[in-house]
Amino acid sequence: MTCAKRSTDDPVAVTAGTDDATFSDALEGLHRGDFSRLEPLFDERSSRSGKPQIVQWHEQGRLLDQPKALAEALTCASFLGRTSVVEYLLKQGLDPSGGAGTGLDALHWAANRGQLEAVRLLIRARAPLETRSMYGGTALGTAVWSAINEPRHDHLQIIEELLNAGARVDDTEYPTGHRRIDELLERYRSL
Repeated sequence: MTCAKRSTDDPVAVTAGTDDATFSDALEGLHRGDFSRLEPLFDERSSRSGKPQIVQWHEQGRLLDQPKALAEALTCASFLGRTSVVEYLLKQGLDPSGGAGTGLDALHWAANRGQLEAVRLLIRARAPLETRSMYGGTALGTAVWSAINEPRHDHLQIIEELLNAGARVDDTEYPTGHRRIDELLERYRSL
């Protein structure tokens, strides 16, 4: 009996499972940056064991020969705000930058998506603050842009966390025209 490869557009293809087709599909999705589609693999509620499938695969050694996919898994977990996976992968010694196959690294995506706890974990792990995305912005610049254009609840706190961690204000467009953001940037600009 052969196992047919599922379509990468099929949401069933990324349900938590251990078959080779699901694993291969997940690797392809990580390399393409299909982070939203891969979310079930990062959710402990999708697994009978209570561990996210991506963690199970790592524990089984299935990702040992896939360093780029593993780095993208950290970025994906940061994008999704799956802090248990972010924390697990950082404890395994992954570079806190994660992968940047999408043009943004783990800290850029966490900042963009308003994932405050993921940002905090990455800062504690010493993720580089001044890395440039494919758009030329730092994590702080990404957080500011996102707070203006794609606002989420924790963006202001994320901006402050990045500034407290030492992100350079000088690389951020200022003034932004948004009072609360400008007040925050001004406070750190004058330090």
